[in-house]
Amino acid sequence: MPGAPNRPPEKAPEAPASPPVPESPQQKALRRLVPCRVALLLDVWKGAPSPEVMGPFEKAEAFYAAADFGNATGELERLSIRFAEPRWPSLPEPFRRLRVPIPAPMPPHWDPENALPAPEREARRARRTADEQVALATGCLAWAGGHGVDTTDLAPLLAEARSSLESAGLTPSFYERLDAVWTALRDRLPLPKGTAPRPAAAPASPSPPTEEASP
Repeated sequence: MPGAPNRPPEKAPEAPASPPVPESPQQKALRRLVPCRVALLLDVWKGAPSPEVMGPFEKAEAFYAAADFGNATGELERLSIRFAEPRWPSLPEPFRRLRVPIPAPMPPHWDPENALPAPEREARRARRTADEQVALATGCLAWAGGHGVDTTDLAPLLAEARSSLESAGLTPSFYERLDAVWTALRDRLPLPKGTAPRPAAAPASPSPPTEEASP
């Protein structure tokens, strides 16, 4: 209402946070690589993502296959920036969560997490990441099942992971089930095919020399 003092936006209460579960470089890369593959298979790309988008993904796949998980994650971070660029199609939920986050500007004191101890902040961030992983896995299984990929053995694993997260919070067993889903999907899903890069313009052929008229 007019004249009312500025107040921070109200947030829905979050689920109780558990301490973060350590993740290896391989797990960190895998948990982004597979949903990015499905994101690039979506119909929004009309079957052929641009080479500017496919480039980081293909490099990430190659680095992952070579067990260079740090560089694989670096390429996936570049891909998340590409996903956020307005010139590309807008990804639907839950795959829009793969975009680099661009938070709305707000004063620091509006964010209640700034007043929390660092361990609590990290625990809340880890829980949001886990919820995001469940959403992405759900979306990936839905896409795979609708495109002829057998996921009958993976749906129960995801259901167990979701139930574990809701009942016991963030535990190693949650990610054990979820990583089994990601590993199986990586083996079963097709690779996206990008558009062929535009060929470079051929250099203009030199004009033949003109003969000078003899006097």
